[in-house]
Amino acid sequence: MINKLFSNHKWSAYTFFMLISGLLIVSCKSTKDISQKGTQSAENYEWADALLWKIEGHGLTAPSYLFGTIHMIEKESFFWPKGTLAAFEDAEKVAFEIDMDEMSDMGAMMGIMTKAFMADGKTLKDLYSEEDYAFVKGHLEKMGIPMMLMERLKPMFLTVFASGDMEFGQGFGADSDIKSYEMEFWDLAKESNKEVSGLETIEFQMSVFDSIPYEAQAEMLIESIKTGDEEDDTFKEMIELYKQQDINKMITFMSEAEEGGIEGYEDVLLYTRNKNWIPIMAEKMKAHKTFFAVGAGHLGGKNGVIDLLKKEGYKLTPLSHTQS
Repeated sequence: MINKLFSNHKWSAYTFFMLISGLLIVSCKSTKDISQKGTQSAENYEWADALLWKIEGHGLTAPSYLFGTIHMIEKESFFWPKGTLAAFEDAEKVAFEIDMDEMSDMGAMMGIMTKAFMADGKTLKDLYSEEDYAFVKGHLEKMGIPMMLMERLKPMFLTVFASGDMEFGQGFGADSDIKSYEMEFWDLAKESNKEVSGLETIEFQMSVFDSIPYEAQAEMLIESIKTGDEEDDTFKEMIELYKQQDINKMITFMSEAEEGGIEGYEDVLLYTRNKNWIPIMAEKMKAHKTFFAVGAGHLGGKNGVIDLLKKEGYKLTPLSHTQS
């Protein structure tokens, strides 16, 4: 049955896992004012409004580049920040959060997708009251998603369908209204014969969700569906911050998770991953000029990738600065 859900190549591998990767960053919701800079997560850190950064120093013989992506964006909002394509062209290799080339191996992907299922035969019905189960089932089936395909999936994976705006089976093809920076960079890498790699494995990303109890995931799913319209507004607000390249406010925005978001799991979902990436990035930069494309939520704030690289002794310069 799961094969039917992922029958389209663009949707089957890339879309599914980029949505999951996006959940690691933007699944939280916020109702607080984010108009002012300077919060606990960003305190004493003055970041330029830039998505593209040059990495130099600390023994590097040539610069590498760091770019903050957003995993899904409407085609009409997609843009290339100043200097992005030139930096990409200058780099010798490309590194994503996960190795995008693995996405094309559908045999391997189908094996990995089994990790999306709950262990011990547990089902959604086991996690909900009859009323809540009927609510979730009704929402999914209203979207044209048969519950029988979703019954054993970990609830966190289903939050990508919470708002009702995610078209079932929609991909990132030429006719889609949705674009992805990872997919665009991946296509560019293939066109220019640049080798791609990942900072972590797909298996690791899947395992991250096992750190959150199924019961907590189930509560998140219910809350996400109930506040679907608010999440749409939240996502639009996030897109606007992304277009402004304001990584400081993006960190503020994501750190102010209300009940039902990822509050309490930030370390495993975000900060620990950032720290794990630094030595891997260091090895890649030492060997080749590398263009790193990771979620923009990883860049700014205390213990963001920029902060951690600076602490290691690297010099980071904003290249797509939005202010004169």
